[in-house]
Amino acid sequence: MHCPKCGNKLVLKFCENEGLVPYCEVCEKFKFPPFSTAVSMVVVNKTQDKILIAKHTKNNDFLLFAGYIKKGESAEKTLVREIKEETGLNAVKYKYMSSKYHEPRNVLMLNFIVVVSDGEIVFNEDEISEIKWCGFDEALQTVSRDSTAEFFLQNAIAELKKNKI
Repeated sequence: MHCPKCGNKLVLKFCENEGLVPYCEVCEKFKFPPFSTAVSMVVVNKTQDKILIAKHTKNNDFLLFAGYIKKGESAEKTLVREIKEETGLNAVKYKYMSSKYHEPRNVLMLNFIVVVSDGEIVFNEDEISEIKWCGFDEALQTVSRDSTAEFFLQNAIAELKKNKI
């Protein structure tokens, strides 16, 4: 790992209350590892009994919808934008659920349940190869086991079974 400011190789150095943290001996500063933030969305229909999942073109697995938060954008604005871009549907209501660090992409995922409007699904075939509505059990059986998607989906389904959002 190298310093993003000067390019010097970082060393691990003890930082009080933090433990070992990458340190730049040239800049004389601790360099906490940066990571991106994204939203993950459990998209549900208006009656909140079906979940929309998608197979992305670069992945054979069905996943939840997700998108990176752009500079200056709130998580809420991101989810509205991403749902429209990825499905052509409008987010009409949403509820924040939880967050989880997703190591494969070095990203903090903020998960929401999102209720979408009725309408025709229109998706970008360069990004998504297949999209489908599923019942709760089918959605859980379809996403990858022990994945971030499964973690968020289990929490969302438990919430949806208790209360509509």
